[in-house]
Amino acid sequence: MIAEEANPVREPQAREDVIRWYRAGELGTLFAAGDCHGLDVDGQRIGLFKVDEAVYALDDICTHGNALLSDGEMDGHGIECPLHAGLFDVRNGRAMCAPLTRDARCHAVKVEAGVVYVAAPEKS
Repeated sequence: MIAEEANPVREPQAREDVIRWYRAGELGTLFAAGDCHGLDVDGQRIGLFKVDEAVYALDDICTHGNALLSDGEMDGHGIECPLHAGLFDVRNGRAMCAPLTRDARCHAVKVEAGVVYVAAPEKS
């Protein structure tokens, strides 16, 4: 009889490309006062933006000036920076008009059972 070799169970290794999800809060509570909400996730400021039934996340600091995008006004799929009126597309972070010259960084978002989760930002 041949003895079977033991197959050790391997613990999953932590990988940098695994998304860490942070609970942002209840959908109805986050957006009770409007379509924009800012929060800190893993030491970085993230803006959440609700358009129809979808939620998007961008870095909350404007790439042109030191302003919080979550303090801005929504215009369709755009968020207007409250400082110089630059407009970002919340779906992809694209800078849509002057004075903006750089896109905003996007973050993954998911909504499960009415709770919004945002992916931890990559360390820059």
